[in-house]
Amino acid sequence: MGQPNIKKNYLYSLLYQILTMIIPFITAPYVARVLKTDGVGTYSYTQSYMTYFTMLAALGTSSYGMREIARCRTKKEEYSKKFWEIELLTVFTTIICLIGWIILILFSSEYKIYFIALTPSLFATMFDISWFYTGHEKISYTVFWNALCKILGVICIFIYVTDKSDLALYIFINSIMLMIGNLSMWIFLPKMLVKVNPKEFSFKSHFRETLIYFVPTIATTVYTVLDKTLIGIITKDDYQNGYYEQATKIINMAKTTVFVSVNTVMSARISYLFSEKRISEIKARIEKSINYILLLGFAATFGVVAIARDFVPIFFGNGYDKVVNLIYWMSPLIIIIGVSNCLGAQYYTPAGLRTQSSKYIIVGSVTNFVMNIIFIPKFGATGAVIGSIIAELTISVLYFFHCDGYLTIRQVSRCSYKRIVSGIIMLIVIKSISSCWMRGVLSLIVEIVIGALVYFVSLLLLNDAMIKEIFFVLQRKVLKK
Repeated sequence: MGQPNIKKNYLYSLLYQILTMIIPFITAPYVARVLKTDGVGTYSYTQSYMTYFTMLAALGTSSYGMREIARCRTKKEEYSKKFWEIELLTVFTTIICLIGWIILILFSSEYKIYFIALTPSLFATMFDISWFYTGHEKISYTVFWNALCKILGVICIFIYVTDKSDLALYIFINSIMLMIGNLSMWIFLPKMLVKVNPKEFSFKSHFRETLIYFVPTIATTVYTVLDKTLIGIITKDDYQNGYYEQATKIINMAKTTVFVSVNTVMSARISYLFSEKRISEIKARIEKSINYILLLGFAATFGVVAIARDFVPIFFGNGYDKVVNLIYWMSPLIIIIGVSNCLGAQYYTPAGLRTQSSKYIIVGSVTNFVMNIIFIPKFGATGAVIGSIIAELTISVLYFFHCDGYLTIRQVSRCSYKRIVSGIIMLIVIKSISSCWMRGVLSLIVEIVIGALVYFVSLLLLNDAMIKEIFFVLQRKVLKK
């Protein structure tokens, strides 16, 4: 079997991530105006509860399953057996979580209808086998039907969600489309697997390993989802959660562009390289990945700060002014999480050091929880952002100092300072344009286009190695044509 094409896989993954980024751009302005700030806040708050249950249902199968399949992807009988062992374990844990979810629904009063609407998300977790295809580096198998379901979901939202009273329907549409998208991946399984004798199944070792992978998942959830739960519990204000949800949405779209696709593709490849003990190639790939992540990361960080004040009222409508300051506070997370995510996905997980990375994530989670308790009562949603920044910085620093030289601070600083200078220049230019123009869609488009040009031209003038490489590749292709 030939090696999967990394460029092609990255393109599939990038196109899918672009779609997942475009969809909120299409739906978020409509949903923000129809459901209003408190409706969005209710969705954010109830969704945070479902996240805990889906997290428990999945255990650590996403990362663990991907790694296990990647390590034996040339041995069909072995990976077929592992697939069924890991998937049946997920079915078992999901059924247990479903029982707990039903109990929550029975004892809930104010949010009962919304919890019922979220139920398909649990079944989506049960049927999610994306880890199997990612382990084989067959990204296209997970992309097409999921993309189709997302587009269908958008159409349903515009047709059926027309009033604030349709909040439960909006939640249900998102949940059911997620479930259908995950079910669609089972279509391709018959040609990938061989028959396995169920009597040979062994679940004990998988359960132990998934628990190891589950620990950092719990810890990560503490500072990515518990924020929303604590904002709701402490402030008792759906508006605060509404502002936080919308700011998070913008930052998440930026993060998707910067590092999700490259880490999804590279994690499986590096898992395979670790099994082959090709250390020098692993280090080279990680260095190239972080270079790429920082190139886009600084552009996104300075870019969202530059356009936030013009973007938010155009995108979300009236009543969301407080989202602007939250975006300012959140913007450094694009870089901070980009670095830690790269190391987590491309070193700690492929190297089988999940237990070690779990310790650092737990430290960050405890830090985040303490910071939330301190800052949310005083600053509301902004306090949750402060807690997240401190927690993510803690994790990134710990990751750096214990990664055995697979990535160094010198490597990061070497490809950062020119991007920071270019980002500042871009920020100044965009703010200058904004002060001269009347705010509107046209001026926002002009700001984005000119800002991007300024950033990349500045890097070219500053002799940035990666930009030069991209420029010369494009130049050669043009000349060849």
